[in-house]
Amino acid sequence: MTLWRIRATVDDRPGYLSVLTASLALRGVNILTLQVQPTERGAVDDFLVDAPDALDEAELIAAVERGRGRDCWVARSEARGLADQPTRVLGLANRLVRDPDATGEALRTLLAADVVTWRPASVGVERGITGASMLLADPAGGSFALRRAAPDFTPSEYARAQALVELAATVARRAAEQVTVVLPDGAEVAVRPGCARDLSGVVELHEACSPRSRHRRYLGGALLPRPARLRQLLEPERGLTLVATTTGADGAAESVVAMANLLGEGDEAEVALLVRDDWQRRGLGSALLRRLVRHADRSGYAALVLHVQATNDPMLRTLRRLDRPSVVERDGALLTVVVPLAVPAAAERTGTVLTPRA
Repeated sequence: MTLWRIRATVDDRPGYLSVLTASLALRGVNILTLQVQPTERGAVDDFLVDAPDALDEAELIAAVERGRGRDCWVARSEARGLADQPTRVLGLANRLVRDPDATGEALRTLLAADVVTWRPASVGVERGITGASMLLADPAGGSFALRRAAPDFTPSEYARAQALVELAATVARRAAEQVTVVLPDGAEVAVRPGCARDLSGVVELHEACSPRSRHRRYLGGALLPRPARLRQLLEPERGLTLVATTTGADGAAESVVAMANLLGEGDEAEVALLVRDDWQRRGLGSALLRRLVRHADRSGYAALVLHVQATNDPMLRTLRRLDRPSVVERDGALLTVVVPLAVPAAAERTGTVLTPRA
């Protein structure tokens, strides 16, 4: 038996696909996988089949045409073609997470393209598919041009390829946003925007923190937040979450040692920090807070708001190191600290001024 790939267009009408499969079955062809891709001209059926060795390409095409298929394309396949499409796409996505520069090779593998080239721009050419040519927008700028001898590309293939390109651009952007911060004691940490894949590391961070540290962060108690809540904090609708990570000297996987949240609400943004106990009082909280302030300034927020326990001296010292006047309102043991980023927002508030100290 021999593996073949067959692609044919079939009228999208009840019973037409069964006529095609019956025509193949009469010749001893076993269908291993089937993908149906809708197009304006009908349903494009993509088969991986196991056919008797005696059947050649011409006989397979004849069988498809007798089964009411048209625009038939047939080619020999290999055992790796047995992997279903979702598995192949996930494998390529995993590769791009590790190496976003491999976008061109991933596209070539995904679509069995003969040529993949990157262009600085696609002047005068519409992005989309034209027969066996495809032009994809690169979110980082420019476009990817793909060509293959046959078969023609389908809208479904275009959508998969564009999603893969956007994934690579997202990974590359996050890598570019990562910085290395050197603390006063010489220790180095990597600081970058958080994302959903940091969830397990953030859970471990909370487990490693003392109940006192968690209570200072969440005010309402020292219990571990639920994973769903942490996932929301990692990817807020408005704002930014930063994670600080370290890698063990022996090359062990990175550990999340701090998380800083900036959650936008209206023209203000609430800020909160959680630093693992063994990394506290080393300047890490100050470094994260300064980065959040810069992001808030660029984003146009009027003020930052922090809710701090009156006994949380380390956090109050961190705020003073910002070297910005702040307005403090006290409600029992809880302080609400407002750091104005714009004059109008500051003018509307009254309270105690938390002045910087040397």
